[in-house]
Formats: sequence, C-alpha cells, structure tokens
Amino acid sequence: MPAPSRPLEPFVIAISSRALFDLEESHALFEREGLEAYAEYQRSHEDEVLAPGIAFPLVKKLLALNALGREGVPPIEVILLSRNSADTGLRIFNSIEHHGLGIVRAAFTNGAPPWPYIRPFGAALFLSAHPEDVGKALNAGVAAATLLPSRSHGGHPTQLRIAFDGDAVLFGNQSERISQEEGLEAFARNERDKAREPLPAGPFRGVLNALHRIQAAFPADDAPLRTALVTARSAPAHKRVILTLRDWGVRLDEALFLGGRDKGPFLEAFGADIFFDDSHTNVESARRHVATGHVPWVEEGG
Repeated sequence: MPAPSRPLEPFVIAISSRALFDLEESHALFEREGLEAYAEYQRSHEDEVLAPGIAFPLVKKLLALNALGREGVPPIEVILLSRNSADTGLRIFNSIEHHGLGIVRAAFTNGAPPWPYIRPFGAALFLSAHPEDVGKALNAGVAAATLLPSRSHGGHPTQLRIAFDGDAVLFGNQSERISQEEGLEAFARNERDKAREPLPAGPFRGVLNALHRIQAAFPADDAPLRTALVTARSAPAHKRVILTLRDWGVRLDEALFLGGRDKGPFLEAFGADIFFDDSHTNVESARRHVATGHVPWVEEGG
C-alpha cells in the first residue's frame, strides 16, 4: 500500500478585531472616556451584531476556499487577535457566529499587545489596525500590514483578488533604498546592472508562496484566486522583476508596470479585495479605491 500523504500545511492568517469588524465608534469612546466606559458599552451592546470592517470581505472569501473541497488546496484558518478582554470580546464572537465565519481560535489580551501570539499560532500573515503591532510583527519576521480606512468597491463578485507592490513588499527594500537615497537614475542603473540577479525576498514572499499553492490546485483559467503585481517600476526595470518571479517559480496572474502613475484606478479596475504597499503616497492613492494595507519598512538584516 502507498504511504499516506502528509497533511498540507495550513495557511494561517491572524487578524485584529478592528480590522475584521467596524469598531470605530466604540474605539472612539475608549479614547474619549477610557476602558471602563468602553467595557460597559460592549457589554450593553453584546447582542448587537457588528458591521463588517475593512478586511471582512477578504476573510470571507479566504474561508470560502475551504468549502471547495479541492485536492491540493491547503486548509485556510483565520485567527482572531484582540486587545479586548474575553468579557468585552463576547460581542465579537457573537458577530463572528452571526456572519457565519469559521473562526474558532482567538487570543484576547485585555489591552496588551497581541503580536507575540502570532508565531505560536503559526500565522503567515497579520492584519491589524494598530501600526505598532504591525511593526513588531514585521520585525519578528511575519508578513504584516496596517489596514487603513479605505473605500472599497466590493472587488470581484466571486473571485478573491489580491494585489501587491514589489519593492519592500514582495521583494527586499535594497532597490527601493537606492531610489530613495540616490535617485531614479541610480536605481535604473542598478537594475540594469543586476537584471539577471534575483531580487532578495521581501516580507510578503511567504504569503505569495502560500497563495501560489492554492492557485496550483486549479487550472490557470478557472481559479478562485487571482493575484497581481502593481508596481511603479517601468521598462527596463521590469526585467529583473520578471526573472525573479521565474526564479522563485511562483505564479502572478497580472503584472502592471505603471512607471509612477497613481495606482488607485488600476487597482479598482483589477477589482482588488486588498492591496499591500510600503509607500505612503501609493497607499493614499490606493485606499480611495480598494481596501489597503500599509507595510512599513523593516531594515533588512535587522
């Protein structure tokens, strides 16, 4: 008899309660009147269902992939990480149940930073409304982004669509640093000289690998997941990107080399459920059109 196949490694996403649900009203109360007023508010409203937050459509589509029953698709699990206490977090779990989200694991830290629990849960991605937690997670080697208030047009009606910036997100920030410190001419010269040298991996390479594993279980023209690279690069700096992805052996369905054009309208045309970028300028453009996560720089080797 053939040996039983090893279980597929799950793709685990950790998410904060403020990213999953709209908690801005109660958060504003907390900032105005403190923890006691916030706790009383949540207890008195715990049977009122929370409205979806910025990341809700993304989470719903991700978890729906589990129901496809497709061989080769890794299990997808979403973990809730919350600064609420278990007491005030009851409203959150009531809302999870109401919306039919398959979230069963959580850490409620009662005001303490929740990021230390990302590693024990095995999460490959952390999405939060707290920039400090995101920075700590990135420094610990976990892909992470701060989800910003965004205008979302709902994305594709059935397909999950995820878009990434290149430098300092999928790739390392070496080339980005040259552009920032020495200018575009030095950046272009560096990319020409190193065109056949693969770019170093950035914080989101592991996420791209996990998404590629999902895509690989489906025909290219009939996958429930579509990915895109949306970068300010243009020719000839595109060559190094293409050869790097080829070297990694990963699939990106679309690549938009915009040469400095505003990214927002292109992301809306793509129908992104979420977009990840390190640049504040690009993030401001993107969040007027789609749900957007800011990926702050982390010093390589730090």
